[in-house]
Amino acid sequence: MITVHHLENSRSHRILWLLEELGADYQIEHYQRDRQTRLAPPELRDVHPLGKSPVITDGDVTVAESGAIIEYLLDAHGDHDLRPAPQTPEFFRYRYWLHYAEGSAMSPLLLKVIFNELPRQGPFLAKPILRVISKMVSAEYIDPQIDRHIRYWEDELSTSDYFAGDQFSAADIQMSFPLEGAESLGVFEKKFPAARAYLEKIRQRPDYNRAIERGGGLDMNF
Repeated sequence: MITVHHLENSRSHRILWLLEELGADYQIEHYQRDRQTRLAPPELRDVHPLGKSPVITDGDVTVAESGAIIEYLLDAHGDHDLRPAPQTPEFFRYRYWLHYAEGSAMSPLLLKVIFNELPRQGPFLAKPILRVISKMVSAEYIDPQIDRHIRYWEDELSTSDYFAGDQFSAADIQMSFPLEGAESLGVFEKKFPAARAYLEKIRQRPDYNRAIERGGGLDMNF
């Protein structure tokens, strides 16, 4: 039996969604974030030394990292058309986006979250200075990087229905988190119609919503 060690409002929503798409039998072990720090609880370190989520256990096997978990589950339960045929152009796109989601897309978004929190978490007397630093770093470095990534997504989604081509794949499950994170940060605004339409489309998938029913709502307001 697969157990998903599921941290609320986290990347592990993607793993629940994938398992629903696969029709796999699984159970959920729920974990709550610390209400002050928003970090994962120490109990997750009993599952994996880094204490991060997502992580799954399948018998004696423990697998962490979203991309590795996705590949493990597709190998173990069959592709179910969620992975394009090997050595095709769609497969190479699928593999690229599967790695790009965490390898490139999430870095500037996480920096944005950190610098947004900096003035709120710092010492009271330092808050004005931290606010200035936060705005400067965001304006000069972080925001242009995020904008470049979203324009990249917009270009890709303007020419194909999904990230690996015209068929939904596990790469779309992996890419959902950066898009939802970008939306929660308010960077879509009224721009990027293809990316916004794509988000609405994947949120209408029954298995996306079944994952929310089983794992809880996905609140991306960092």
